Amino acid sequence: MRIVYSEHLKRRLAIRRIPIELPEIIFNEYDEKYFDYETGNFVLIKKVEFLQKPRDMMIVYEEEHDKVEIITIHPLKKFQKENRIKTGRWKRI
Repeated sequence: MRIVYSEHLKRRLAIRRIPIELPEIIFNEYDEKYFDYETGNFVLIKKVEFLQKPRDMMIVYEEEHDKVEIITIHPLKKFQKENRIKTGRWKRI
């Protein structure tokens, strides 16, 4: 499976000073996987060291045939994940 980074993701990595390899690491070694019913995309979450603290970091991606496009990445606040699960927006896979 070929992994590509969206232009948006590339900008987010630069702005947030996130290591360029982290999205692919999360994709390959995630702790949790969800389907986002609002966007129709998949969400992967992994606890990583970010800014000297352990944080849940999420990526959003879409999958087509032999290609995965990672759309964005950002650290999750605890309430964000809980709210999206509670409201039914995210369903665990």
